Amino acid sequence: MKNPSNPVRLGPLTAETSPDIPQGRQRVNSRLLFGTQNEIVIEHQGDEYRLRITSNGKLILTK
Repeated sequence: MKNPSNPVRLGPLTAETSPDIPQGRQRVNSRLLFGTQNEIVIEHQGDEYRLRITSNGKLILTK
């Protein structure tokens, strides 16, 4: 597992309440995660995953 040189720490995320969101799930706006970047690294169970925004505005998750 790599250690990013300048990790961004997010504060507590607030779930939106909506009838479209199943109970117990959170909705997070991608702008909150990405800020001004097009790619973020997500650590999950010791592995790194990259989530990026494509030039067409779609999300791609890769290991």
